[in-house]
Amino acid sequence: MIHPTAHTQAAGPATPTAGAAPIVDLRAVSKRFGHANDGILERVLQRARLARPSPVTHALDEVDLLVRPSEVVGLVGESGCGKSTLGRLAVGLDAPTSGQVLVDGRDRQTLQGPARSSAALDIQMIFQDAYASLNPRLRVDRIVGEGARLNGLLGESDYDDYVCAQLERAGLDPALRHRYPHQFSGGQRQRIGIARALAVRPRMLVCDEAVAALDVSIQAQVLNLFMDLRDELGLAYLFISHDLSVIRHLSDRVVVMYLGRVVESAPVEALFSGAAHPYTQALLAQIPKLSTRHTRFAPLQGEIPSPLAPPSGCHFHPRCPQAMPRCRSEAPRLRGIAIRHEAACHLHDGR
Repeated sequence: MIHPTAHTQAAGPATPTAGAAPIVDLRAVSKRFGHANDGILERVLQRARLARPSPVTHALDEVDLLVRPSEVVGLVGESGCGKSTLGRLAVGLDAPTSGQVLVDGRDRQTLQGPARSSAALDIQMIFQDAYASLNPRLRVDRIVGEGARLNGLLGESDYDDYVCAQLERAGLDPALRHRYPHQFSGGQRQRIGIARALAVRPRMLVCDEAVAALDVSIQAQVLNLFMDLRDELGLAYLFISHDLSVIRHLSDRVVVMYLGRVVESAPVEALFSGAAHPYTQALLAQIPKLSTRHTRFAPLQGEIPSPLAPPSGCHFHPRCPQAMPRCRSEAPRLRGIAIRHEAACHLHDGR
């Protein structure tokens, strides 16, 4: 049997390479869902005035994001802010309405043939609902190994040993490879998803709330596995989560989103010790602190606006205690306020 460390993918550095060319670079990407995505039947009914066009959802609004080799970027924000949509664009499951997604400096939309396949294999996704992401009719050995086989990464004679190696690397007993997904626990299913992703030798994983559905003890095991894989293989991560404690533990850099826009980006310790945007400050204020004897919980006031009709100007201004008149009409741009620290807030325009 092939030992997991005998994988042909070389081990990478445990820390991100400063100044290295990004694996994925999203430039001014926007994403709209609505009547442009309506099918043929919907359009026929609309022409006959028997149906109305679907409302347009503004999921992303000119977002910039890049991830360098071996870097862990934490992506945070409330539900509905566009985190998952951004992750799907990064991995290639969706295409942007406008803007560019560059993989190794090349626009994914223009790639053809082997170059397109290589870009698809380089970035893999770990989903929140592990069971829904696994084919219930396939045994685990097929789930893990078929992608690698179909892409020519292994031959038939190596198939079984290769699958066993990936399962072992993900922390699963290879003897269980002939079982079906329903015969595993939630944590084991997530490990199957990880093994499937690793089998095609990616350089980066997009983890979309990958531990949110797991028990706390299992969460810790899976998070430790992610960090072990980073040390062993030099993997980069885009780690999407609403749990700020997880983000602080894992990330090198944190990107904060609100209603389809990036409002702040900074190295993890800089953000947690000196958040610059009022929204980020409000999120951090909600983290329970054991150092205080009497903890007061101050929830963020108001509801996140609908992406069907986002507010004008700064999207956060209806909930911002520091909003100014210009915030209602003028959208702030991300600007540097310190080394590698950016915020999109008019409070910092004079810096």
